[in-house]
This record gives sequence, C-alpha cells and structure tokens, in this order.
Amino acid sequence: MKRTNTRAMVECALMIALGTVLAQIKVWQMPYGGSVTLVSSLPFILISYRHGVKWGLLAGFANGLLQMLTGWYAPPAGTIGAIIACVMLDYLVAFSCLGLASGISKPIKNRTAAVFTGISAVMFMRFICSFLSGALLWGSYQSYYEWAEGMSVWMYSFLYNASYMGPELVLTAIAGCLVVSAAPKLFETQK
Repeated sequence: MKRTNTRAMVECALMIALGTVLAQIKVWQMPYGGSVTLVSSLPFILISYRHGVKWGLLAGFANGLLQMLTGWYAPPAGTIGAIIACVMLDYLVAFSCLGLASGISKPIKNRTAAVFTGISAVMFMRFICSFLSGALLWGSYQSYYEWAEGMSVWMYSFLYNASYMGPELVLTAIAGCLVVSAAPKLFETQK
C-alpha cells in the first residue's frame, strides 16, 4: 500500500469520526427528521478537496451508513421499495454526493470561490435528495402541520426540507470559506 493511500485512509477515518460527532451537535432539529448541525458535512467536503472525488465519495458513503445507524427513520409505507428508496435518498446518495465538491469546483481558479461553489452545489444536491424523499416517502407527515394544510406534497416537502437544509448550506459554506481563508493548505490536494 502506498503512503498516500495510508494517509488518505487515516484522514478519512478522522474526518468520518469528526463528522459523526459534529452531526450530534444539533443547532436546530425538525420533529420528523432533519436538522441543522454544527457543519457536520464539512469534514467530508474537506476529504474531497484533499484526496479527490473518489475518497470524498467513499467517506461520504461511510458517513451515510453511520448516519443511518445513529438516526434511522423508517418510511411510513414500510414496503421494501420504500425502505430501499429511503436508504438511498436519505442516507447513501445524500451523503455520498458531498464527495463531489472538489470535482464540481475544479474549473474555478479562485480558491475561496471554488470552495464556496463546491460546498453550495453538494449541499444543494443533498437538499434535492431530501426534497424527493419528503415528497415521495414522507408526504403523509404533512397532515401533522397546520401550516401545510391544503398544500401539494411537493410544496410541503420543499418548505420542510428547505427549513433545515437552507441554514445547513449557509453555515457550511461560511465555515468552509472561513477555513480556506484562514488555513488554505487544508484544502490543498495531498500527493
């Protein structure tokens, strides 16, 4: 095994642990799933910048598995198809996409702008996963909210998921820009 692979594996393990701890620090928690955390996505985005998309996807996937183990919510339908869709949309795809940040921002020359763009894009992808899951799997929870009465399930899902993913995106993007400004070497590709 090459030294760079060992370094990448160790950093991934550390970032997965850090991300898991940060995910437990909730700034805002929604009653039926979803929360604003203390920038728990940033460690996985950082792996993407330091070791590339492949390692970022792997770390994000591992994070998705851990998120599922520490906070699984089964969809109300309870069918095999709904459970598989929930696993994919709410956990595996949603968190794996964080590893795409460096690939998305590669054409941008300004480092801070690149980090901002990469973070914003992957956090938006996470939102899309939550939005689709909310409309397709969790729409029956709409009846628990007076404010959602009479809305389409798509609008309900958009508003519900935007209420926590919007702040999560903003906090993560700000934190990423502050970190890249204060310690730019943290975002440099490791060889």
